[in-house]
Amino acid sequence: MQFKNRTHTCGELREKNIGEKVVLNGWVSTRRDLGGVIFIDLRDRYGITQIIFEPNHNQETHNAAKELRGEYVISIEGVIEKRSEDTVNLSLTTGTIDVRADKLLILNKAITPPFLIQDNIDTNEETRLKYRFLDLRRAEMQKNLFLRHKMYQSVRSYFDENDFVEIETPVLMKSTPEGARDYLVPSRIHKGKFYALPQSPQTYKQLLMVSGFDKYYQIVKCFRDEDLRADRQPEFTQIDVEMSFVQQEDVFKVVEGLMKKLFKNVWNKELKTPLQKLTYSDAIEKYGSDKPDLRFGLEMVTLNNVFANTEFKVFNEQIANNGIITGLKIPGCGDYTRNQLDVLTEFVKKQGAGGLIWMRVKKEGLEAPVAKFFTQDEKQNLVKSLNARTGDLIFILTGPRLKTFSIMGSLRLEMARRLDLIKKDTPPSLIWVTDFPLLEWDEETNRYYAMHHPFTSPREEDLELLETSPGDVKAKAYDLVLNGNEIAGGSIRIHDSSVQSKMFKALGITKEEAELKFGFLLNALKYGAPPHGGIAFGFDRMVMLFTGSQSIREVIAFPKTSSAISLMDDSPSLVSDEQLNELHIKIKK
Repeated sequence: MQFKNRTHTCGELREKNIGEKVVLNGWVSTRRDLGGVIFIDLRDRYGITQIIFEPNHNQETHNAAKELRGEYVISIEGVIEKRSEDTVNLSLTTGTIDVRADKLLILNKAITPPFLIQDNIDTNEETRLKYRFLDLRRAEMQKNLFLRHKMYQSVRSYFDENDFVEIETPVLMKSTPEGARDYLVPSRIHKGKFYALPQSPQTYKQLLMVSGFDKYYQIVKCFRDEDLRADRQPEFTQIDVEMSFVQQEDVFKVVEGLMKKLFKNVWNKELKTPLQKLTYSDAIEKYGSDKPDLRFGLEMVTLNNVFANTEFKVFNEQIANNGIITGLKIPGCGDYTRNQLDVLTEFVKKQGAGGLIWMRVKKEGLEAPVAKFFTQDEKQNLVKSLNARTGDLIFILTGPRLKTFSIMGSLRLEMARRLDLIKKDTPPSLIWVTDFPLLEWDEETNRYYAMHHPFTSPREEDLELLETSPGDVKAKAYDLVLNGNEIAGGSIRIHDSSVQSKMFKALGITKEEAELKFGFLLNALKYGAPPHGGIAFGFDRMVMLFTGSQSIREVIAFPKTSSAISLMDDSPSLVSDEQLNELHIKIKK
């Protein structure tokens, strides 16, 4: 048999094709020899079709099929037949037919793979990443990448329908480290000088607004040399968006339109808009996170007012030191054992808490080791503030504001996990978090840093505070949060060079340093920059959430490990002395 182009894929044949002569090409997924009749599941990216090699039908082809093993690449020619009722496989779209082979051509043999090419394999991730080209043959991995492709297409069509223009920005740019470390690229031509790979096209998209492109977007690769987690990679994909002559609500409207389209196209769900908005302050106080998961309740309550005049030393010391007391009611868990409560106490201690106060709500009152330290009014007000009922369990933490809210937020998520509050059919939670602080203070370096980036605009009413009380300035910044994960962040930008200079001053960036790092942008702002703003989506993280994966490595074709290594092609790798000499680089031993 000579190689022939396939007439059909391995996923498209149905009963309507019975009697047709077809050519199929693909990989041997499984091979079964049942009393002389050989059955092959032939696989390609479209599906699986069962092939039958029978000696009475064609002895030569049957003999050739005896050689077949898993992952052999073959081409077969045969006729489609209907399966008998007792052999129908309803788990396959092709499960009511099979192909009786007339001819077989082995296109390529394969050695035994290090793991089975099937879903839910029991193998470690390192092996999968080393043999990623095999891992990507598995249906669940291909499904992830097909969905990623579908999301790409939805994004592009949406922005095209809304008059956005896709413009590519440079991959080799000026190093302007503000946040994560830059990946540096040495210049061979300009000795001692370096390009940087962009952490974001931020400055370029602002320049495009100055240039008059009022609606820009780009699906772009970005690079950050930082410690990795399950949802981080050294190179990642971003949907970058910028618009001119807009305010915050205009950005929200465009983004919500995109998310409605993705919800419908990917999940077949209707997304109700406008989305709920939650201020940063409320998110932290009620959920212990600036990316709260609202798929379940368990809302935290600040209890400083309840214990404002308490004689309980632990509480009154924290109140005197501007600390907070926060409570969390867990409905129906008042029967938790001491052992269960000890486990949860250890959980918060590992998060950095000094301990965990717990109380069982009983008919006769609050049952807890610390209950004796509270007055009757304090107990009643505590129950009332938390809206607690008999049979509930109360947790209380106290300490420095942000740290304590964060720990209670972690305990909230842990309890949701233990109580299985997020079911498979639980509706997704998509919200905006707004009114972030413009700056955050770092104790180690004794200076302010931009919470988002140094081009984020402060609210007009807070402008005067930039010089007198920078920590109290709120930003025109916003994050989009899906199921407790930040999937996009943006802001209205500074378009006035004098305001930008004030921002740099608040950040401790001198005029000389600002000119050296951002002179090109500051100069552009002097030539009639329009008001503008935008947002950037973490596309890998979005795909991870839409596929239900646990790591962005599951939705990237060729990812790096958590230590930024590609096990498949062994990068980063050493280079020759000749290459280093050309770049004027010497490796320090």
